[in-house]
Amino acid sequence: MTAAQPLLETCTGSANDDCRNGRGNGCEDCKVRLFSVCGALEPAELDELDRISQVRHFPARTMLFDQGALAGSVFNVTEGMVRLYKSLPDGRRQIVGFALPGDFLGLALQDRYGVAAEAVTQVRVCRFARSAFSSFVDGKPHLLRRLHEFAGHELSLAQDQMLLLGRRSADEKVAAFLLNLQARYGRIGATSVMLPLPMSRQDIADYLGLTIETVSRTFTKFARDKLVVIVPDGVRLLARDRLDRLAAA
Repeated sequence: MTAAQPLLETCTGSANDDCRNGRGNGCEDCKVRLFSVCGALEPAELDELDRISQVRHFPARTMLFDQGALAGSVFNVTEGMVRLYKSLPDGRRQIVGFALPGDFLGLALQDRYGVAAEAVTQVRVCRFARSAFSSFVDGKPHLLRRLHEFAGHELSLAQDQMLLLGRRSADEKVAAFLLNLQARYGRIGATSVMLPLPMSRQDIADYLGLTIETVSRTFTKFARDKLVVIVPDGVRLLARDRLDRLAAA
């Protein structure tokens, strides 16, 4: 893992963009707005949000924030994937989730980040100072409702992971992981039998509580049994019904 890189402090847009986060017309044109927390906002409110946001880019394998660091910012992922993990006392890590476009990070009320966030791919985020974001949320009950909906979704994901880490076989864990990830991509409009897997096999192992050897053997077995076809940076899901039965076991 590389050390955290400095955040880009300059506007990523052209002069004609008026430096509005490098997105031309700002939040209103953001590709992830409709399936993010921001989808609850009216145009005037989006303009207000745009004024307190900063676009930041993180190369793969650089830190957005570290576990235990002061939680001074909130991040909306707009491109790429972020791994969220906890460092264990014995030096191991437990990956607790993968953030996709539309996910907000750092919304918890604690003064320090409870997990570390590291870019899996090149990642683009909108960053908000936490104090400014809290002030923005105040007095907007429709946004608070949206935040509660997202909190419920995150709780559901945490419960899914608890089930994955429970008394399931490796086949059942990997099948459930693939289908859950496909469903999450579907929520952001990326519906396909082609499932991108930009994370490493070690990442998947650390998420599922398995060894990397077990994960690799399971993928090989799934390919041999014609459940999936392994392709560069992902898999093609072939036998959805059989995967469903494994995941439901």
